[in-house]
Amino acid sequence: MGCLFAMLAVFAPRLALFFLWIFTPIVNAVFNSWFWPLLGIIFAPFTTLMYVFVVAPLGPTNFWGWLCIILAVLVDARNWYDVYHNRSATAAVFPAAGATQ
Repeated sequence: MGCLFAMLAVFAPRLALFFLWIFTPIVNAVFNSWFWPLLGIIFAPFTTLMYVFVVAPLGPTNFWGWLCIILAVLVDARNWYDVYHNRSATAAVFPAAGATQ
């Protein structure tokens, strides 16, 4: 079951974080309110998921935990770069797609 959740976390981190938030108390133990996990699901799902996995079992994290979180930030940044690049590439191929009405 753990491997199935790991595959879900890699391919659909927003869905994995949502399931983790709904069906376990881990996300509520890490964050004090609902606001930060919701922002994490919207803008930085890998970072939020990694933060939950690093902080929930141990409490305050060490160097290796922060290294994992920094790698997750880089994955999220790459995702945002790919979205930006694909949008500009689509606008170059289809000029009407990039035009705003």
